[in-house]
Amino acid sequence: MKILVINCGSSSIKYQLFEMADESVLASGLVEKIGTESAIIKHEIPGKDEKVVTGEILDHRAGLNRVLSLLMSKEDGVIRSAEEVEAVGHRVVHGGEYFSSSAIITSEVRQAIRKTIDLAPLHNPPNLLGIDAAQHQLPHAAHVAVFDTAFHQTMPEHAYMYPLPRVLYHKHKIRRYGFHGTSHKYVTIRAAEFLQKPLETLKMVSCHIGNGASIAAVQNGKSIDTSMGMTPLEGLMMGTRCGDIDPAIVPFVIAKEELTLGEVKSMMNKHSGLLGVSGLSGDMREVTEAMFDGNPAAKLAVDMYVYKLRKMIGSYIAAMNGADVIIFTAGVGENASLIRQRVCEGLTFFGVELDEEINAERSKEERRISTAKSKIEVLVIPTNEELMIARETKSLVES
Repeated sequence: MKILVINCGSSSIKYQLFEMADESVLASGLVEKIGTESAIIKHEIPGKDEKVVTGEILDHRAGLNRVLSLLMSKEDGVIRSAEEVEAVGHRVVHGGEYFSSSAIITSEVRQAIRKTIDLAPLHNPPNLLGIDAAQHQLPHAAHVAVFDTAFHQTMPEHAYMYPLPRVLYHKHKIRRYGFHGTSHKYVTIRAAEFLQKPLETLKMVSCHIGNGASIAAVQNGKSIDTSMGMTPLEGLMMGTRCGDIDPAIVPFVIAKEELTLGEVKSMMNKHSGLLGVSGLSGDMREVTEAMFDGNPAAKLAVDMYVYKLRKMIGSYIAAMNGADVIIFTAGVGENASLIRQRVCEGLTFFGVELDEEINAERSKEERRISTAKSKIEVLVIPTNEELMIARETKSLVES
């Protein structure tokens, strides 16, 4: 079975075509600047040089049509016809309370996704555009929605409710939803397989640390808590997002700086976090380099980042009354050995003991970075959200 996985932004389409017989990637790519005359397609087939195509792409239908043309072309193609694509897996950011698992896309599912637009106004509309485009271009295929929020629908009420007047939940569904669910699900399954232990017996703290970052407490394979909330702004300090702050700061800053609510939202989402504290960048690599060069603001940013990570991990170990595994994944989690080292240095009370030599190795492989004596296994598991979407799609189509 060949499955096309697509992730649509407001002006982009990220795609991968999988052969599910061996879960290999046949082709992958990115369409950028949709809606312009200078759109760019970066198309890659394993073992070949990346192909870059530029030209007019005015909407997502046209963009997906160009992608399919590349996939079927004599020079850069991997399929003979579009009929070979049996299913399409769509990343959908928000499923609200409607979806606790992936779903075959029907008119009812589309309607439910529309109802959650208020909760994800920047993401769900382009996700729907991608669904429209794919169903138009590939009407014969099964289409499946895989939701970032679905994995966290197992959180108990005391974890997902906010201490606000309950009427706000009943009227507007104001509650914690969590994100990065596809990634957290993938890496916790892989961690159990790596350790050769049943997923249902493990307590895991999954740390998805990229430009956006979240931690999940996963007990017996189910999410019982996660750091992101109603929106991806809650929780950890991130690349450009502030994470948890005193909510009274918002009206205080509005009054003192004479800002609009929109300007404060932009400040918290795009100009805070590592970027806001360091004054340099939201990229951990650049901030770390500046720290080593003696920049005090960069050092403070890294210190805060590590402290908040360590504190959140500790709170989730407490929430589960212990932990068997800590997982690091995503851009920072997989590549920043210094961050992993500094986080784990503050977890020795829990019996965490890091193998510094293995931790420092540059590797893209799954690996254990804790010692044999460590009471909690510490793993680096590269995430693969696209493969998880493909697997979810295959499972639903076959069943």
